Amino acid sequence: MKYQNEEEFAKVNVFGKGEPNTAYAQYFIGESFLNALTEPQAPVHPSNATFEPACRNNWHIHHAKSGGGQLLICTAGEGWYQEEGKEAVSLEPGKVIVIPANVKHWHGAKKDSWFSHIAMEIPGTDCSTEWCGPVSDEEYGKL
Repeated sequence: MKYQNEEEFAKVNVFGKGEPNTAYAQYFIGESFLNALTEPQAPVHPSNATFEPACRNNWHIHHAKSGGGQLLICTAGEGWYQEEGKEAVSLEPGKVIVIPANVKHWHGAKKDSWFSHIAMEIPGTDCSTEWCGPVSDEEYGKL
């Protein structure tokens, strides 16, 4: 279900909006928020990422020599996920996306809805994230 009204969205965003995502703001178009669900030193560190309408992150790659990648569990609102060279996938609560290591992709909210997903990097060897260029307004506007 789409939510343009932040107060209505907050009622269904069960993991909470969290704090402004200032540490990674340079890699986003629009405002995003993070709510860590575990302590950073935990073996896995899921966070609830919330995107205002039309917010999306840049293209990026989760590199790993083995294992690695990213897991997204959609929890509220509606969004998009796209791998380079493929059609965008519509995201709604309950949708799970497993992103293999070394795959260029982006994710974010639909233009007319707030959106949240739990994001977690999959453990692996020699993991790192490479941030690439933004998803252009033209690319995004076609969705």
